[in-house]
Amino acid sequence: MRTLHGYFRSSAAFRVRIALALKGLDYQQTFIHLRRGEQKSDAYRALNPMQLLPTLVDGDLVLTQSPAILEYLEEAYPTPALLPADTAGRARVRALMNVVACDIHPVDNLRILQYLGTELAQTPAAVETWYNHWIALGFTALEAMLVAGPNGRFAHGDAVTLADVMLVPQVMNARRYGSFDFAPYPRLMGVFAAAMALPAFDLTQPSKQPDAEA
Repeated sequence: MRTLHGYFRSSAAFRVRIALALKGLDYQQTFIHLRRGEQKSDAYRALNPMQLLPTLVDGDLVLTQSPAILEYLEEAYPTPALLPADTAGRARVRALMNVVACDIHPVDNLRILQYLGTELAQTPAAVETWYNHWIALGFTALEAMLVAGPNGRFAHGDAVTLADVMLVPQVMNARRYGSFDFAPYPRLMGVFAAAMALPAFDLTQPSKQPDAEA
């Protein structure tokens, strides 16, 4: 049985939940509460030395880093395919993925925001300004890349790909910040709406997880 170690609000864990659902793979969840620091326990550190989420255990394999997990799932369980068949298409999907994985998420995840507020003594307003700044830079780039096409219901035409798997959790995170303005990103938000209409995205969203908090 596969085991996903995650947290309902972790966008990286959300990505993996979506991919598992799209591929119809069964798994059980173990919950690691990030805000309580449970990821820093000795037991979890032994499993994931970075003390980050998610970790996927698939048989004897212990897999960390959500982009690597997504690529593993695509290679190990290739149906349905979440990468295009053509080389250029796969490169474009990975570029969209990496705007989130490399440019937005690393500077806007929970541990960075907590460090700004505690160690650097920034006010909540300053932390929110930081968050919105990097989201806006990333979303502006994504909007331009999506508009350039190929156009369709989703990020890369009319088939769901790993680009959608990466984009949706990041949009979901940004929506939790009430001050963020989504008006400049109509194409991105159209992709988000189309994806969230699918059960694999809807049923794996944070609010519908067993460890979700009110």
